[in-house]
Amino acid sequence: MKQVALIFGYNDYGSQIAKNIIQKYKEVIIFKLDDDELRSDMQEHIIESFDLSDEWSSIEKKYDLNECVAFCVLEDDAENIFLTISLRSQFKDLMIIALSSDKESANKLSMAGANKVIPVVQTTAQMISDILDKPVVTEVLHSLLYEQSNLKVAEIKLEDASYFKGEFPTQVKWELDYNIMLLSVIHTNGNNEFLYSSKERHHPLEDGDSLVVVGYEADIELFKKRIGVVK
Repeated sequence: MKQVALIFGYNDYGSQIAKNIIQKYKEVIIFKLDDDELRSDMQEHIIESFDLSDEWSSIEKKYDLNECVAFCVLEDDAENIFLTISLRSQFKDLMIIALSSDKESANKLSMAGANKVIPVVQTTAQMISDILDKPVVTEVLHSLLYEQSNLKVAEIKLEDASYFKGEFPTQVKWELDYNIMLLSVIHTNGNNEFLYSSKERHHPLEDGDSLVVVGYEADIELFKKRIGVVK
């Protein structure tokens, strides 16, 4: 287990990751770009400034990189990819976990040297914040963050909701019947609802809803076939 978490991203993603992992690491350091505005929700953490042109010598002097894991969670895809390339070129053995906004950026981040790429599909930072605040998915998050995990996050558009026969999301036995966990439903109007919110208890699954799920790739593909997404 790594002892120090270096989070490059002074934003909602960085804030929520820090909040969720603070008990797992001896130190959690958040790095902000020089022009990032100060945030009240990060005052409890150690904050350091960095520039994308940095040579990282200061980090190497302060921390034992063998004991560190780096989270690259900049909101700009190009900057996040550049950051990953820069860190990998300087530290060949550093564990790097990166967030991607789509499949293209995920591929680029993998090529750039990230050990693990976590897709955030088309959800918002606020939805990720809501999810991380729920104890039910805390252990799932930790499994996703580490390289040995084969868990995936997927967004699946529900083309024919008749398969669920008017059931509400909370009525479906996701884990028992499909071996996956449903995190959220993205409605056709673009609203995101966490599975266990009070609103979702009264909203049946409908055509066009998108399901954000966590599971092993084989189970996700089998689920897609069963509901008719993949023939």
